[in-house]
Amino acid sequence: MEAYGAILNLVVPIFFLLFFVEKGFEWYLGKNVIRALDSVSSFSSGITNVVKDVLGLSIGILSYNWLVQHLAVAHVQATWAVYLIAFIAVDFQGYWVHRWSHEVNFLWNRHIIHHSSEEFNLSCALRQSISSIINYFTILLIPAALLGVPVEVIAVVGPIHLFLQYWYHTQLIGKMGFLEYIIITPSQHRVHHAINAEYMDKNYGQVLSVWDRWFGTFQEEMPEIKPVYGVSRPVRTWNPIKINFLHAWLMLKDAWRTRSWYDKIRIWFMPTGWRPADVAEQYPVFKIADVYHFDKYDTPATPAFKTWAWIQLFFNYFLLVYFFANLGKIGSPGVFYYGAFLFAGVFAYTELMDRSRYAIYFELTKSLVGLYMIWQMGGNWFGSNENVGAWYVWVVGVYQVVSVLVAAGLARPEHDTQVMSYEL
Repeated sequence: MEAYGAILNLVVPIFFLLFFVEKGFEWYLGKNVIRALDSVSSFSSGITNVVKDVLGLSIGILSYNWLVQHLAVAHVQATWAVYLIAFIAVDFQGYWVHRWSHEVNFLWNRHIIHHSSEEFNLSCALRQSISSIINYFTILLIPAALLGVPVEVIAVVGPIHLFLQYWYHTQLIGKMGFLEYIIITPSQHRVHHAINAEYMDKNYGQVLSVWDRWFGTFQEEMPEIKPVYGVSRPVRTWNPIKINFLHAWLMLKDAWRTRSWYDKIRIWFMPTGWRPADVAEQYPVFKIADVYHFDKYDTPATPAFKTWAWIQLFFNYFLLVYFFANLGKIGSPGVFYYGAFLFAGVFAYTELMDRSRYAIYFELTKSLVGLYMIWQMGGNWFGSNENVGAWYVWVVGVYQVVSVLVAAGLARPEHDTQVMSYEL
């Protein structure tokens, strides 16, 4: 927990830096690939995901350590070769987990968040799941376990493998020559995120491109077919916590409403998007009919409103840095209270971004809880007076008040959601 938190405090600033570099190139090239509220939503999703991961809010059906202990027929030493073997094994696992997450209805719920943005830029890479609380797929690491790759090596390679998937979420890098045959490139991943019929359900690879070519899921980006991004049943919200459970909620409702007991069971294991015929007829769900002409999700946002959204994001990141730096000192159950507060903050300000009529109440509740926690801790904030100084609790406390006042000024319940017309 503590080690991973320390790593994230080093890596996340790099993610922000690269995003703003991309923003600079976007401006320089005269392109339009970044929208403020969309990117705030993406980074906010990243906050919820890393909090969930650091708190260990997931259950492994089978541990890799158990596989090594019971299946190893050899024990490779911790040299460069064992790290290479581990990397290939993790990438192989990643390909199949990714592919099944697209192909199986109940598994799509853990992945929809990553595809929910109707843009494609570096911030989209941070749209990661909080709904994947059960790990079914350690069994795919059997090749590494047979060779006795130590669990410590897998623990090192896993985060590195994940971080290497950030850079290729961009429209500003074209095809990369011979590298297209070796690694996943921006061109290949643009295809994967596209909802064009020619591109759907292709390019599942995560770092190495060999798996897609071997297993028949590779599709090259075609110059005459520009990728269009998002999901075919749009999520229509900036709230990443809601997005994480939209598909599961739809399946639950469908399973309840259908008259067929067979459909109540098989809906979870059918191809992604399948719905019982009787429910689909009685309760239709909007789906994009023409990917080249549709309305992107958007909400009314003045420059001041967008600025406040960024301020909210960075203040919660400010809280996150302290959290990761002091996990051991905060201890349990404090770390879970802190994590819940961060989730509440993200929920509140993204509801405001959605122009929800209830946003002010979410913001007020979150801030009152924050002030109550400070009071309960004797004018402290999870040991901040001892760890960084008394100034920290003042900043946190003042923010709780300011966020409510600003939200009250910006909230406009009479404004409904608006859309941006998309035409290629």
